[in-house]
Amino acid sequence: MPKEERPIIRTTAGNPVCDNQNSLTAGPRGPVVLEDHYLIEKLAHQNRERIPERTVHAKGWGAHGTLTITHDISKYTKAKVLQPGATCPMIARFSTVAGELGAADAERDVHGFALKFYTEDGNWDMTGNNTPVFFVRDPLKFPDFIHTQKRHPRTNLRSPTAMWDFWSLSPESLHQVTILMSDRGIPQAPMYMNGYSSHTYSLINAKNERIWVKMHFKTCQGHKFYTNAESMEVIGKSRESFQEALFGGIERGEYPKWKFQIQVMTDEQAEKFIFNPFDLTKVWPHADFPMIDVGILELNRNVDNYFSEIENLAFSPSNIVPGIGYSPDKMLQARIFSYADAHRYRLGTHYESIPVNRPKCPVYNYHKDGAMRTFRNDPGNPDCYYEPNSFNGPVEDPTCKEPPLKLDGYVDRYNHRDGNDDYTQPGNLFRIFSAQEKQNLFNNIADAMHGVPKEIIERQLVHFTKADPAYGEGARKALIAKGVLK
Repeated sequence: MPKEERPIIRTTAGNPVCDNQNSLTAGPRGPVVLEDHYLIEKLAHQNRERIPERTVHAKGWGAHGTLTITHDISKYTKAKVLQPGATCPMIARFSTVAGELGAADAERDVHGFALKFYTEDGNWDMTGNNTPVFFVRDPLKFPDFIHTQKRHPRTNLRSPTAMWDFWSLSPESLHQVTILMSDRGIPQAPMYMNGYSSHTYSLINAKNERIWVKMHFKTCQGHKFYTNAESMEVIGKSRESFQEALFGGIERGEYPKWKFQIQVMTDEQAEKFIFNPFDLTKVWPHADFPMIDVGILELNRNVDNYFSEIENLAFSPSNIVPGIGYSPDKMLQARIFSYADAHRYRLGTHYESIPVNRPKCPVYNYHKDGAMRTFRNDPGNPDCYYEPNSFNGPVEDPTCKEPPLKLDGYVDRYNHRDGNDDYTQPGNLFRIFSAQEKQNLFNNIADAMHGVPKEIIERQLVHFTKADPAYGEGARKALIAKGVLK
């Protein structure tokens, strides 16, 4: 067949590959950057092409739905899925972060808000949370943070001491801790919470121009939260309250919806902004970067088999489509690799061939063999198992190449806490709480600090006070009132 009719090389998610000859590097001499998810995919797959000899979002709830684009943002992106009037089938999975598979749904926790869109250019995944920020900004600290949320190796119990010790030694966590300990920490069900990309991504338009973007999914059902006391009462009756609410509502035809909005920032604004706009512990002020309406997300169909469609569901920020890209966000850069690799470990080398993860478009690539290889991905010619080849095998698609990203500075291990303001935004959040919301925050903090050593509590109180003196004073009074501090 003529070259122009040859199939396009795609990632396992069905995304077109713009260059199969050159790795993504910082300058012509390198080094290679971790953002090159296609390089990582090729290497990680190769490592798993032979069957070896014998040798955090655990509990979730989900449903199928549709994304409908109601507004025109084509000046920002060429992504087909985001063009005016476009509709796209999708599936969502909500989850706890720290809780295990048997945890109660209504426990205080950050909640995952992950979305998979089955576009004509392959799968686009948004691996977000119900909060716009996170506890850490450097991926080197992510394993340490998660260790504090899991069971103590000796007691096999959750450890408040470990949590507060880490948080008190990591001031960048204060913004997320404030959200977690506020009324927002226990939503009543998935449909009553927002979803956020949290990370900064990029949008690329038809002129190959890039802008930075944060994505928001605002609940149309309104926010509903539980207090600690209400949560305990709910858990006493059911450990599956989220599943019951989401599944039951959709079965009754009560389809939950979210308004899809974005904030955008130009390169020039990013360079001049008061803080690093790619810092995952920060939000972009709405006054400076107003919300732009995009569309509506609706969940309207329950799964037929929970294990097949929710437990086997695998999201990764490496799954993007032309018109949507990454950013220098350090946490995002690491997750581009770590999410996909976690799925290769949990579900197997060919996890994206599982029906719920399988792209709706044709997929051709040069990955070979491995456990559970039950399909073919060549265009009908078994000689097409390497590239370049002379047998009309899949070829790259240079039209999906992104504009170059300008970098600055030397490669080094920079101290992300030097000169960083970790107190203004948590303080601003605290100051918009009502008097009752502030008191709830103080009481929730005190409840969560039972058994924590005094020196750790005092260290954390310093952070509260730096955010706002009233924050520190109120938390201290609650700790004394509840007998946590003498």
